[in-house]
Amino acid sequence: MKLPKLIVFLTAVILLVLVSCHKDRVVSTSFYYWKTVYDNNPLERKYLNAMHSKELYMRIMDVGYGDNGPQPVSPVSFKSALPDSIQLIPVVFIVNDVLKNQTSGQLDDLAAKIVYYVEGRIKPSGRLTYKELQIDCDWTRSTRDNYFYLLRRIKSNIKLKNKILSATLRLHQLKYQRSNGTPPVDRAMLMCYNMGNLRKYGDQNSILEQKEIEKYAGKNLGNYPVPLDVGLPVFSWAVVFRHKQYAGITKRLGSVNFADQRTFKPVGNNLYTLQKDLPKSGLLRGDEIRLERISADQLFACASYLQKFLSSDTLKIIYFHLDEPTLKHYTYENLSKAAAVFR
Repeated sequence: MKLPKLIVFLTAVILLVLVSCHKDRVVSTSFYYWKTVYDNNPLERKYLNAMHSKELYMRIMDVGYGDNGPQPVSPVSFKSALPDSIQLIPVVFIVNDVLKNQTSGQLDDLAAKIVYYVEGRIKPSGRLTYKELQIDCDWTRSTRDNYFYLLRRIKSNIKLKNKILSATLRLHQLKYQRSNGTPPVDRAMLMCYNMGNLRKYGDQNSILEQKEIEKYAGKNLGNYPVPLDVGLPVFSWAVVFRHKQYAGITKRLGSVNFADQRTFKPVGNNLYTLQKDLPKSGLLRGDEIRLERISADQLFACASYLQKFLSSDTLKIIYFHLDEPTLKHYTYENLSKAAAVFR
């Protein structure tokens, strides 16, 4: 066989071997549950079933700072048990300020209390145990060492033997790995939302901006030393500005309210001017409201970008969050299409 033909033949064989060895990434899809009361809602259950979800990432409590130090805040309660087919993944949100000025002894105590509280709180869900515990904290350089120490103490607790410890990861923590460090956990959940300046006046979307994703993610995804999962947003909120100054988020308004243009006058993109007082919502005529929501196309674009850089062969896509009013804006097909991009 002549040399050029031999080279072509060997190249074809190598390509054939590579193709035959390729395996699709194993992708599972589920939701966060971020409400203070769990009820087995029929529509929410349908979404879990449609997405073939086997897990539910449930916020068990926040850890805030009280008069006597760190304490549980707004713990979840259960009106009903979880469906038999769903595993509970407890999530604990820690307010960053809690970690400041804590001694190692105080952090040891906090780690033990977190595990003890989680163990007791999951029992009303109908579950006796769990396979993963996730800690959510927007740590900073000043709290990094204390936070990582706390994570190590949680991980070493006998109750977490053979369990996974995961932590959430913000985009700025992903990009600036050298200064932010890498949390000592088994997996990290990259939160692809809440990335803009919520308080800045204008028509931007602080939940998800593709340009922000591309600014912070990219090659940082493939180089991250801990296996990554991805959290994607399926929620909306109405941000209020009074005299062009941030005045808060109103929880009494949903997307459906803004169809009433006699009350909410569109002034460009996702900005509206209120035409009358709404006392029950604490709003005044002239207030400007920025309605922020994420379209199915935006989810797909974000997923298409991220999947190019992720290198792990197993991946969880977790939507934030499982909530009937929010889910009505997305079809099963919308969410399945975005998740399928990662396979």
